Amino acid sequence: MAGKQGVPLIAVTSGEPAGIGPELCLALAAKRFPVRLVILGDRNLLAERARLLELDIASLNILHIPMRTSCTPGHLDAANAGYVLDMLDRAIAGCQSGEFAAMVTAPVHKGVINDAGIHFSGHTEYLAEKTGTARVVMMLAGAGLRVALATTHLPLRDVPAAITRDDLETTLRILHRDLVSRFGIEAPRILVAGLNPHAGEGGHMGREEIEVITPVLEKLRAEGMQLIGPLPADTLFTHHILAGSHAQLAMYHDQGLAVLKYAAFADGINVTLGLPIVRTSVDHGTALDLAGSGRADPRSLFAAIEAATAMIGKGHDLAKPQKIGQSQAINGPRQQ
Repeated sequence: MAGKQGVPLIAVTSGEPAGIGPELCLALAAKRFPVRLVILGDRNLLAERARLLELDIASLNILHIPMRTSCTPGHLDAANAGYVLDMLDRAIAGCQSGEFAAMVTAPVHKGVINDAGIHFSGHTEYLAEKTGTARVVMMLAGAGLRVALATTHLPLRDVPAAITRDDLETTLRILHRDLVSRFGIEAPRILVAGLNPHAGEGGHMGREEIEVITPVLEKLRAEGMQLIGPLPADTLFTHHILAGSHAQLAMYHDQGLAVLKYAAFADGINVTLGLPIVRTSVDHGTALDLAGSGRADPRSLFAAIEAATAMIGKGHDLAKPQKIGQSQAINGPRQQ
């Protein structure tokens, strides 16, 4: 939706109240974007954190969502799990109604939400359920990479069975479609990893490449998609193979995200593809040990907002290119 003078309005959820999410949002007061922002969260919590950190947040636009109970930085309380979901629900509803052009999410703590008796496996799955989307694709970006996942939060032993021809085809169609429609890439070139070491080595190290992955790639290539693979994952992310590609598809979580995390932890972002709304996120966790310290790094949140802005306008560059290894891990483990 266009805000004042036709400027889009993006909702930013402030995440787990005991974590660094609220102060990351406070850092937006010192940053300017070509969109309008509204922070979803408890205004009293945000004011208290601002006083603690001696920040001037008079310029921030806050949509008040009340906490269920008081909060101390660094100390989780399951009583506030409902508050965290209230923010997400309000942002989703606003995107669906056209009130917001996109939503950007600060980190949540999956464990404490489950401790409250609410099944929650992550933002990605929650957004899919709430928007009635049968299939979404998780993609993380940074350092010039766009790494999508064929499977997400599964034990490693369950991954091979989860990679079926139908599911892989659906994933690739969503990835290709959103690269075109969300990012304005007319003819995406996608690198596809194999599942097994050496991409199965001709069937000697597994047959998933022969029986599942290759037939899907051949089918979609016949439709005009530029799909390269299946490639050995240990060489797919080398510079000469990456050159000229627009995205990379990993078969499981750590196969692709270990590289992304190393390359762009501080300013990497998470994008949910396949949704009827635009959603981006930081690529780190709640960092409870940093909450209230003033040392949390807001670059990932800034990058997520910039990416959402680009997606709204079909921008061509999701992640600012940089040398692999330039960024450092600052805000704790990733969250999805």
